[in-house]
Amino acid sequence: MNLQVDIAIVGAGPVGLALAAMLAARGVDARKIALLDARPVEVAAKDPRSLALSFGSRQLLSPIRSWPTAATPITQIHVSRRGSFGRTLIDCTDYQMPALGYVCRYGDVVKALDSALPSGLALLRPAAVTDKREFDGRVELQLADGRTLTATLVVQAEGGVFGEQATRKLQRDYEQVAVIATVHTDAIPPGRAFERFTDEGPLALLPQGDVYSMVWCARPATAEYLQSLGDEAFLAQLQRSFGQRAGRFRQVGARHAYALGLNAETAASARTIAIGNAAQTLHPVAGQGLNLGLRDAAVLSAMLARDTVSSTLAAFEQQRRVDRGTTVRITDLMARIFASGPDRTPTQTLLGWSLGALDLLPPAKQLLAEQMMFGSR
Repeated sequence: MNLQVDIAIVGAGPVGLALAAMLAARGVDARKIALLDARPVEVAAKDPRSLALSFGSRQLLSPIRSWPTAATPITQIHVSRRGSFGRTLIDCTDYQMPALGYVCRYGDVVKALDSALPSGLALLRPAAVTDKREFDGRVELQLADGRTLTATLVVQAEGGVFGEQATRKLQRDYEQVAVIATVHTDAIPPGRAFERFTDEGPLALLPQGDVYSMVWCARPATAEYLQSLGDEAFLAQLQRSFGQRAGRFRQVGARHAYALGLNAETAASARTIAIGNAAQTLHPVAGQGLNLGLRDAAVLSAMLARDTVSSTLAAFEQQRRVDRGTTVRITDLMARIFASGPDRTPTQTLLGWSLGALDLLPPAKQLLAEQMMFGSR
């Protein structure tokens, strides 16, 4: 079987799904689009991870009727450095916004986007791509089941797939692991998210219903130790590291660990382009990865709706350079600088004071808030 389309999207995670739905919403014939994914939809829909979606991402997803119904608003973000005086509080009311962002489950986001896919679209899953060749103005994808798909352009949207060598490089960039879990406390300030910088990396708590979604970034040995602890000992360690701002930690769910790293090399060819995590994998500090990918999808869908010639891909790379570069630099700088030394050193104390000073500089804080909500436009 040889299927022929204009646009083949490899990867049916949130960014790939969003691109397919946005293309159809802009008038692209669904029969000219193929969406491939190596995983069955049931696997993605059951993914328990939490995602932080910015207010700008809601503006992108709502018009294609793919906003998840279960979304907890983030109305405040409290940023601090452990062991240092100073903090900053970003509040949506200061910018006349209903929310800075939202916390959703990965599975809920995927299900909402999947329901927005147009009829007539060639949906192939599970379908793993084993080989790709470009020739004579087209791209040929060889699938593991023996089928062949030919497309005018291919969009790589399969996040987190880099190969063993690239994965080792990513791990060396930060030498950090994220331990994630849901945690219960006896006091959840409505709508308030926390970003707490420690000497090994950020510790984030995101409000999600009546619990927090926790992302604790630490060195591999520390992450392994945290994973080895029983629930009671883990909660005690979390309390010591985070403090009392969210009350007393009382319960923790299943813990999972993910190696962290940076990939900012947007590999492209004459007829292949990468978006989302396939183009740039960011540190989870500030939760900007998926939001950047959705902005990729929005821009690319608008450009491909006008023309599917190969020059469109080069124009896309140029247009996305500022937003991608700014977001990568901000998240990378925050991840490195606040974990560059132990607590209470002069440098880290100065950084803590800088967070307090940010509250006294409304224009600077507004720039940071706008970047988190909307990116560089």
